[in-house]
Amino acid sequence: MIEMSTYTGEIVVRTRGENDVIDITDKVEGHISRSEIRDGVAHLYVVGSTAALTTIEHEPGLIEDLRTAMERIAPKNAYYKHHERWGDDNGHSHIRASIIGPSLCIPVRGRQLVTGTWQQVVLVELDTRARERRIIVTVLGD
Repeated sequence: MIEMSTYTGEIVVRTRGENDVIDITDKVEGHISRSEIRDGVAHLYVVGSTAALTTIEHEPGLIEDLRTAMERIAPKNAYYKHHERWGDDNGHSHIRASIIGPSLCIPVRGRQLVTGTWQQVVLVELDTRARERRIIVTVLGD
């Protein structure tokens, strides 16, 4: 029977508010290094329903393209029943976060994330205000 090790850590990020896209690749790699797990998988999960995690080439043009695409998919100024329930203005934020998703699983090989040359791990802030976000990092493997 193969025994697997588990490591859990946390990344805390302060965002500037809606449409902030923050490269957290180095922070994730730091946790993988601390985990001492050579081969396995890194699971990342952002706590909250108005933020998301994905991978992207973290460059200004593509970040703007992502923002434009999200506006087409879930327009900020559209009507959302969520606003009636809570009297707030972030129904579009919840929809966008649901579409992108709160978690990622990335292979780990040789104590490194298996990512493409231009592929970074990013937190996407979708709420209408600045927030402090917690990302749980779990690394499983041997």
